[in-house]
Amino acid sequence: MRRLACFFALFAACASAPPSTSPYALILGIAQDGGYPQAGCNRPDCIAAWRDPKLRQRVASLAIVDPQSHQRWIIDATPDFPSQLASLDAAVPRGASLLDGILLTHAHIGHYLGLAHLGREVLGAHAIKVYAMPRMRDFVRNNAPWDQLVKLQNIEIVPIEDGAPIALNERITVTPLRVPHRDEYSETVGFIVRGPSRSILWLPDIDKWEKWSMPLESVLTRVDVAYIDGTFYDATELPGRDLREIPHPLMTETLARLANSPLRAKVQFIHLNQSNPLLREERRDVVVAKDGERSRL
Repeated sequence: MRRLACFFALFAACASAPPSTSPYALILGIAQDGGYPQAGCNRPDCIAAWRDPKLRQRVASLAIVDPQSHQRWIIDATPDFPSQLASLDAAVPRGASLLDGILLTHAHIGHYLGLAHLGREVLGAHAIKVYAMPRMRDFVRNNAPWDQLVKLQNIEIVPIEDGAPIALNERITVTPLRVPHRDEYSETVGFIVRGPSRSILWLPDIDKWEKWSMPLESVLTRVDVAYIDGTFYDATELPGRDLREIPHPLMTETLARLANSPLRAKVQFIHLNQSNPLLREERRDVVVAKDGERSRL
């Protein structure tokens, strides 16, 4: 009986594994813009992480992979772009291009600084597609040093619009969703990524859910997995800081909002600030995404 049980367990595991040609999303980081540990942090846990790379966390980014066509895209070019590109190369070999595109959410430092590596000082890339909303396009084209990437044709700006699906290829579409956030330099979007069989939401930054014209619940019904803003666990993390200046939805608020809803099972938190205790500890009632995990599309 034990052998039979093991056989069925192995069969179930194989049956649930995505086919090798199925598109998937690959998480390349889960931390807030400054990563973990952040610059200048000398807390005991930060010191331990400086000493042990296994304790560190990279800035939130998501790869979209189609093994059948050998195409690869990433959402956001973070300060950890070099190691994230290396992780992507290790997971799936490159096709004809370094990357088939980069989709930008907004112009805060954790989401576009990695573009610098595409320039002449490093990769000297050629015509990497960068998908961007109107203000984000203007920001890149009209501000140094990013404008040089355009002038030297290291990147090719591809326009995207709120709510308008774009086909990355014949099997994968991405839909930008504009969300309220601190939009000093650009608008902010999340993305719904849809493949042949499943879809995910990638939403690293948003202000309070109540500020969004679209109810969170209505978006969750449209996807199978939702990776959403988990910057802060609760309001006690940053003593002396006015949280109105950084009005991310607290994890506790999101969990309370979805407490009696089956939609809560779809939620995994990303974009955790180094002050968030769940960046270092696990809790049974909260799912934090993990760097390196895959989600079939």
